Amino acid sequence: MSTHTVRHKSRSHPKPVRRSTDLLKYIQDVGQVTAAALLGTTMIASAVVAGGLVGLAISFRNLPDVRVLRNYVPSETSYIYDINGTLLYSLHDEANREVVDINEISPHLKRAVLAVEDSYFYSHSGINPSSVGRAVLANFQAGTTVEGGSTITMQLVKNLFLTPERTISRKVAEAVLALRLEQIFSKEEILEMYLNQVYWGHNNYGVETAAQSYFNKSAKDLTLPEAAMMAGLIQAPEDYSPFNNYEQTKQRQLIVLNRMRQLGWITTEEEATAKAAPLLVGEIKSFRSSIAPYVTEATVLELKERFGNDAVVKGGMRVQTTIDLGLQRTAEEVVQRHHARISRMADQMALVAIDPRTHFVKAMVGGVSYEQSQFNRATQAIRQPGSAFKPFVYYVAFATGRYSPDSSIADTPVSYPDGYKYYSPKNYDGSFMGNISIRTALEVSRNVPAVKLGQAVGVNQIIEVCRTLGIKSPMQAVTSLPLGAVDLTPMEMAGAYATFANNGWHSNPTFIVQVADSSGNVLLDNTPNPQLVLDPWAAAALTDVLQGVIVRGTGKSAQIGRPAAGKTGTTDSQRDVWFVGYVPQLATAVWVGNDNYAPLRAGATGGTYAAPIWRDFMQQALVNVPVEGFKRPSEFVRP
Repeated sequence: MSTHTVRHKSRSHPKPVRRSTDLLKYIQDVGQVTAAALLGTTMIASAVVAGGLVGLAISFRNLPDVRVLRNYVPSETSYIYDINGTLLYSLHDEANREVVDINEISPHLKRAVLAVEDSYFYSHSGINPSSVGRAVLANFQAGTTVEGGSTITMQLVKNLFLTPERTISRKVAEAVLALRLEQIFSKEEILEMYLNQVYWGHNNYGVETAAQSYFNKSAKDLTLPEAAMMAGLIQAPEDYSPFNNYEQTKQRQLIVLNRMRQLGWITTEEEATAKAAPLLVGEIKSFRSSIAPYVTEATVLELKERFGNDAVVKGGMRVQTTIDLGLQRTAEEVVQRHHARISRMADQMALVAIDPRTHFVKAMVGGVSYEQSQFNRATQAIRQPGSAFKPFVYYVAFATGRYSPDSSIADTPVSYPDGYKYYSPKNYDGSFMGNISIRTALEVSRNVPAVKLGQAVGVNQIIEVCRTLGIKSPMQAVTSLPLGAVDLTPMEMAGAYATFANNGWHSNPTFIVQVADSSGNVLLDNTPNPQLVLDPWAAAALTDVLQGVIVRGTGKSAQIGRPAAGKTGTTDSQRDVWFVGYVPQLATAVWVGNDNYAPLRAGATGGTYAAPIWRDFMQQALVNVPVEGFKRPSEFVRP
């Protein structure tokens, strides 16, 4: 037998193996060591696998219950419309989504999505191991990704319940949840949830908002070429978006169409026709601004006060506002034009128009430019109304039954204790007219008679009537209150005057007609329910006098060729000028001033600056509105 040597790592000379029995023993020893090592390794591996299975089993017990999807309502975009159904604004949280029924989705789109995402959707039970191999083969043959490995059910549970991390445990959890989901929901229900949940790019979640954004149409109206394009977006929506790369979009579309033809879901002719059809894409709508921002911001604020923030930004509300967009455009144009005329004196204006019969806000302009300032002067700016406050005083006087428009009042000097001094009201021109009728006193806006009437009827009673009319701004029972020594908003003034116009019938002014959810269930119905809060005779008597303000008083520049009532307002320092007036169908308040409270200029009055704006707006707003007169005081019983 030849001698063999065993080499060691040491550099020493090799040692001969003397006998064959030694070699056998050596082999046996080595075998025992190896067997022991293998046994130990197997035991360790078994323990690891067993531990892993136990861990997975424990983790599976903590997986979410897919049955919660029976009551799952995904966040949806809310839409705000004008009174005629014109979209003004859409608002949403992170996801811009509109949920639709599976039957409201184009069959072309359903087939296109299934072709590239899960062509065996209707034959598997949530997971389909062989689909991974088919996807790999299909993608290899196409040279690009044409079919995903995960089923649609797995994609859905991943989006709804799991994190995007790529781990084995997450994939196993995904498979388990998919199996559970398929046991509870039908294929149609799963596909509906998927198509409403999936991300389509540019903040479009769900097929409906995507169809509206990409093609300006509903998902049910998508054609085959449009459906194939959208299906091709799912894997990388922004990368394949036609807004970013039209050529790549078309390439993806061709892949989808080819896959549909391979599956026999479309013919060769349909494929060729769809490939040749141009894609007339729309525009990105998720981030569009409101076309009437002052209005929609006020509407959203009213909604949130009633329903809360989450319901508004996630609840898929359909909000019909009271706003007439045509009238709103008229109001904005009038404010812009008149501001250009007097911008050197006044940097801001506000306008509010309310229907007295419903107290619906028909138009509102909160400032000259929303882009430059989002502060809403119609609802947030509290400014002194000056003599525009006097009608509240005269109404209270008439409501006592002791005064009428023809009652006499002394326009003579008077003083009232005011702490350690006396308050002596003055008229605008510094003169006194002696005994005059209440009608004349209001028509030419005399200050002294208004203060005297306030003292006669009680300042607290005036405040109480203002509260009845919906005015919530703070008021102090000071002697000068009848001259407008209080800060109010144009909205408050317009709403109160609207009640005068409606002979004492009042509703709370609102921007909202109705609110429904995305299924059409009515959440809020603001059908007017006016309450009689004023004495009708006193309201009619006041309107009768206020007509004289326009015919022969301080408001002559507000004449519009039809019966109208109103009142000018000017503060002593000319910081604020107003005109608030009405016809039976529309009450409008106009305010002009500076944000920094700087005076306009000497001699500026509501009659010279605000009344022409009111006249311009009202003439345009009432073009197609029949001329209607006011009810006379004689039609009511005097208190």
